[in-house]
Amino acid sequence: MPVARTPADDGFFMPAEWEPHERCWMQWPCRGEVWGEQLPQARAAYARVARSIAEFEPVSMICRPGEEAEARLACGRGVEIVPLPIDDSWARDTGPIFVIDGKGQVAGTHWGFNGWGNAYHGYENDAKLGGRLLDHLGMRKYRGEQVLEGGSISVDGFGTLLTTEECLLNDNRNPELTRQQIEENLALMLGVSRIIWLDFGLEDDETSGHVDMIASFAGEGRVLLHMPDDKSDPNHARMQDNKARLQAARDARGKSLEVIEIPQPQRQMRRPDGRRLCTSYVNAYIANGGVIMPGYDDPNDERAAAIMAEAFPGRKVVTVPALDIAYGGGSIHCITQQQPKGTPAT
Repeated sequence: MPVARTPADDGFFMPAEWEPHERCWMQWPCRGEVWGEQLPQARAAYARVARSIAEFEPVSMICRPGEEAEARLACGRGVEIVPLPIDDSWARDTGPIFVIDGKGQVAGTHWGFNGWGNAYHGYENDAKLGGRLLDHLGMRKYRGEQVLEGGSISVDGFGTLLTTEECLLNDNRNPELTRQQIEENLALMLGVSRIIWLDFGLEDDETSGHVDMIASFAGEGRVLLHMPDDKSDPNHARMQDNKARLQAARDARGKSLEVIEIPQPQRQMRRPDGRRLCTSYVNAYIANGGVIMPGYDDPNDERAAAIMAEAFPGRKVVTVPALDIAYGGGSIHCITQQQPKGTPAT
């Protein structure tokens, strides 16, 4: 039986998020178990994000068949509506992860999905969405042989990948795989040659420590890092450990990393069950010519926006209210997925 080819075999790799985009993909909120009575507010917040991104690049909103009219009315004419079966609304984790060959072609990788370690059930449509979307696009599809969510990784486009041990080595994801096997899968599917392992994500993060809530590449050799001002905050010790790991690391080109700290929002809110509400400015979407950054009606909003503008010179930073998204368990990066510019590889 022939061995399936991988993106690396065909010269494909995952580009950095600041590279040119064809469009942004999102998913219309629909899961009552997640949103409850907050569903109307969540939909309004998603529509606001979609309209903000559409000022910089095309946006396509996937929605459940039958909900097209509502989604179209909320998002406006500038957002394409694509009906496909979905269970939830986190495009970063259930959509495909796109790869390019550096010669103008784009392909897609479709990974296993298990509801963030079975934190939720009834995710059959979301588990199939990556493949269905690639079929919809008529694009070459590579199957990743492990559970992986897009929010659990960040790449610099030059062969370096950031992730956390808390998530990728968690028994609720791929208990049958060793660290080495996971690293090999990432190398073959995403074209990376150096993996930097951070330790923990945010306290009470139901994704089991997604890296996109705490750290992301902001250019070659530069990493944004979430950092609480309050040293007694449990997240402070976690981020200090992650900072030390970043400072000791080298990227795929052998260079040290510049760590840019961005503050944690000052207001710390709790869910009804007592768990902390995870809020982070790192969790932003880099668009063509812009950065769509979450705002939390917080004293640190302006300070964070200034840091983000300095980190991404030449891009317009747009702060969009994101508290209604945070109540669902994520932020702006979590609900978006970029499709790199290029011709679909077939």
